[in-house]
Amino acid sequence: MSSRYIYLDYNATTPLRAEVRDIMVKALDIYGNASSMHELGRTARAEIEAARANVAALIDAKNPSNLYFTSGGSESNNTVFNTMFLLGRTRERRKIITTSIEHPCVLNAAAHLKEEGFEVVFLNVDDRGRVDMDQYRRALGPDVLLVSVMAANNEIGTIEDLHEIARLAKEVGAFVHTDATQAVGKIPVSVDDWDVDYCTLSCHKIYGPKGIGALYVRANAPIEPLIRGGHQEDGVRAGTYNNLGIIGFGEAARLAALELNEYAAHTSSLRNLLRDLIIKRIPSVRINGDPDNLLPNTLNVSFPGAEGESILLSLDLEGIEVSTGSACASGSLDPSHVLMAIGLGPELAHGSIRFSLGKYSTEDEIRYVGEKLPPIIARLRKMSTVPFEKIASARS
Repeated sequence: MSSRYIYLDYNATTPLRAEVRDIMVKALDIYGNASSMHELGRTARAEIEAARANVAALIDAKNPSNLYFTSGGSESNNTVFNTMFLLGRTRERRKIITTSIEHPCVLNAAAHLKEEGFEVVFLNVDDRGRVDMDQYRRALGPDVLLVSVMAANNEIGTIEDLHEIARLAKEVGAFVHTDATQAVGKIPVSVDDWDVDYCTLSCHKIYGPKGIGALYVRANAPIEPLIRGGHQEDGVRAGTYNNLGIIGFGEAARLAALELNEYAAHTSSLRNLLRDLIIKRIPSVRINGDPDNLLPNTLNVSFPGAEGESILLSLDLEGIEVSTGSACASGSLDPSHVLMAIGLGPELAHGSIRFSLGKYSTEDEIRYVGEKLPPIIARLRKMSTVPFEKIASARS
């Protein structure tokens, strides 16, 4: 095992930054129930509302009261789809439009609505991961209830044209939802500029604690609680407030907004360095994603003739932590649905690695990866029964 430790899996989760940890330690004494009227309750409520304002500011939401705290991105996404399920029972609109590269919680929520009789369209994407806009326009009509398109893909980093997607949806009277979990804190996010009705975000992607997320709901957009009970969050999300998580979220959001430009410059520079080192030192690789519309920290690379899990484990022995794709689906033996959707064959999809950088990544770390990765790929390719040149030209 290596004595070095290099973390390049920031899209899966981020470490809790020291400033957020310090705020949360101080907040341990803010144990009052924010629903209580006494002083301890009012203190907790004030901290929660301050955090709400910080999170709302990160996504350019003018009214913080339109933002509801949840346990994370999956709950936020499911709350939106549950709302559409209940609406669809009383409306003629029963078509849902989403994409083939969404996070599994959106794909599974949409599949559930399909089982319940909704028409669901899973849009194709091009070889860079951008939505097929011609197919999208054909799918739009007066029967569309919801359009749900992620802001940026968690595996390949492609950023979608949400402004145009939302504009077209609004022309037919549909609601618009975006899972912005991977976009928030990495690129500018504005729910007003995008004109979306619902926006999902999660704290552990921006150097805050796990178990806390949020859902933005535009004023007058319908919303039904997924968790029913008390009056918390204006009745949208019942349950005693997670004081520590919310306060940590607020500080993480405040810092992310302050450092947005610095973060983008830092991670994109290192990402480009890693990309160039890989291309220079390893033959026949494929860079996945849209180079013109890409998260600054994400690099997805296919290595024909080398199996992804073997690459991951070999890098792990060198102290380098990466992902073979979406961390939420890492237990599956199936090839990545995202990579298959952009046209890679199973062999290329299985031989792909996601490097996702973060605020603590350094040039020294990237150069270390650039040294250790080429011999790993060469060794694995020698073990392959199929010439990697043949796999490199394969498509689904």
